[in-house]
Amino acid sequence: MSAEILIIDDNPDIRNIIRDLISESGYKTRVAANYNQALTEIDKKLPDVAIIDVKLDKGDNDGIELLSHIKKKNIDIPVIIISGHANIEMAIKSLKNGAFEFIEKPFDQERLMNFVNRAVENLNLKNQNKELETKLFHSFELIGNSQNIVKIKEQIEKLSNSDSRVFIIGPTGSGKELVARKIHKLSKRNKSSFVVLNGALLDVKKYELELFGEEKNDGSISYGSLEKATGGTLLIDEISDIPLETQSKILRVLTDQKFKRINGTHDVKVNVRIICTSSKNIINEIKIGNFHEDLFYRLNVFQINIDPLSKRVEDIPLLVNYFSKKISNSYNLKNLNINSDNTYLINYNWPGNVRELRNLIERIAILANNNPDKTIAIIKESIKQGDTEIYSESNFSVPLKEARENFEKDYLTTQLKKFGGNVSKTAKFVGMERSALHRKLKDLGVKDLN
Repeated sequence: MSAEILIIDDNPDIRNIIRDLISESGYKTRVAANYNQALTEIDKKLPDVAIIDVKLDKGDNDGIELLSHIKKKNIDIPVIIISGHANIEMAIKSLKNGAFEFIEKPFDQERLMNFVNRAVENLNLKNQNKELETKLFHSFELIGNSQNIVKIKEQIEKLSNSDSRVFIIGPTGSGKELVARKIHKLSKRNKSSFVVLNGALLDVKKYELELFGEEKNDGSISYGSLEKATGGTLLIDEISDIPLETQSKILRVLTDQKFKRINGTHDVKVNVRIICTSSKNIINEIKIGNFHEDLFYRLNVFQINIDPLSKRVEDIPLLVNYFSKKISNSYNLKNLNINSDNTYLINYNWPGNVRELRNLIERIAILANNNPDKTIAIIKESIKQGDTEIYSESNFSVPLKEARENFEKDYLTTQLKKFGGNVSKTAKFVGMERSALHRKLKDLGVKDLN
């Protein structure tokens, strides 16, 4: 579907030139000749992009007022401001109010079309990101009944009325970005953008460009993550991988609440909530000189710690059932039949955490075709857990008493993990008195899992 451009200018010659230029490029157009006509067109239907002359029939700042009117309706609509009375102050004012670009009259037609094309691309990208965010928000929930997950859900709820910075610490694949997205969704900023800057994936030379943006020689502006997230939330993923020099500049931004784009001369005010994540031991990174201590304390207003999956084993059956349903729906399959209490799944260390578990369930959905034997084979092959089999070959090379003790130890350890180390629940499940189970665990040398 072709984008629609609204052209607002009181000069009919300029209006027609812009309309013809844009129509020839395949875009739909609408026009307005004065302030009231513009209001009517905007309120009737928001355009995909607006081109607005600063001075219309009511005053010197008509265009700025219309810009603000559009932004109140939808902050993502790109607005290009044009002016025959241009000065630096006017350009700064329009950009501060959210203009996508500012161009002087008489304008170069090729440059104007370059702005229009980039504005359409920018809007399309934002719309795609919103669709992706919506899918992520609605597709995945924070699943688990472990103490750690219950606490995190409570923390997210408490943060809903706050604009505090948050530092999320947890191993790779544990769900740090999901937690950040949930915080954004429940916050007062949820109508604005959620932008992710991944510190681990960037070229070392591009950190500042991605963060602060750039003012180019041709007058155009490349916006960085701080501006893209204006009014919303910026997630700096794996912030501990960002170079120290850039860390210092982030600290300065947090202190001054403003920054300059690369090659820029004017300050840009910051209106963004920052959430950071790290899979490293951040205190150790500070000790060895890889992370600024002052920056950590600026960012660490509220800390959330996500345990590895191996420490919240009671969540595994819930996650297996959850992902089985989700993935079955995604592939239009009948419900996957996976034994969520499977010993291999419970005893595996899950170095890739929840992400690894989800990938395994997807692999089973594609390859096993609901065949129980194939499912077990895929699990064993994927997690390579032959040494945790209850009936391993080693059990046949020892006396019966020792083999029975090995079985009891493995069996009770597995059940304890399933119930998060809760002895009372485990005793009830296995059919023993709590005191008797305590004695048995002590005799078998099974340590408290809490």
